[in-house]
Amino acid sequence: DIVLMKSVGMNPVVVHGGGPQIGAHLEKLGKKSEFVEGMRVTDEETMDVVEMMLGGLVNKAVVAALNQQGGRAVGLTGKDGGLIRAKKMLIKGPDIGQVGEIEKIDPRVISHLESGGFIPVIAPVGAGEHGEAFNINADVAAGKIASVLQAEKVMFLTNAPGVLDKNSKILTGLTVTQVESLIADGTISGGMVPKVRYALDAVNSGVKSAHIIDGRIEHSVLLELFTDAGIGTLIKG
Repeated sequence: DIVLMKSVGMNPVVVHGGGPQIGAHLEKLGKKSEFVEGMRVTDEETMDVVEMMLGGLVNKAVVAALNQQGGRAVGLTGKDGGLIRAKKMLIKGPDIGQVGEIEKIDPRVISHLESGGFIPVIAPVGAGEHGEAFNINADVAAGKIASVLQAEKVMFLTNAPGVLDKNSKILTGLTVTQVESLIADGTISGGMVPKVRYALDAVNSGVKSAHIIDGRIEHSVLLELFTDAGIGTLIKG
């Protein structure tokens, strides 16, 4: 899950993925998950599963968990209120199906929910020109939404401690220039590179800071926000 903090008053917006749940359900259907350049190949049948799992099961589980803790969460997909307008992503090589890239974010539905004291919980399914569904990377959606909202912070919850140096020590308080250097010299590598890139895009688009933290740690968001040292990687604008 990715949490966007819109202001110092902390009006959170939650964007979530659901890759493991999608993969497990496809397996039950006897359908093998295929990936090209880290993106799930999404034919029509797979898109139905993506939309069902993200917009249904996973989204409502997150909403229920927040409400159980006293929040007032409302579930959305990018189709609701025209939130995420998308188009087919084209890459070199094989057709990857209904994988989308974001054309436009219309944040009005988020603003209306926030003004009523609700927490928007967003599944990253976008709508095309003719209403067709597109599967969108959750980190990309979070970064773009954070930019449009001019969020105070964007927090990427992952299954790693953060950005590590070559001695496996967490790096934090990084500037954009330092992050670019760490990517160039190979310190940041593998699956962390795209996540850091999305964080950089948000910071370069006006979000004041991006945080990459370990979502497996209990109270990780609170620890990152309200302790001096934090627990993950902070990238400053």
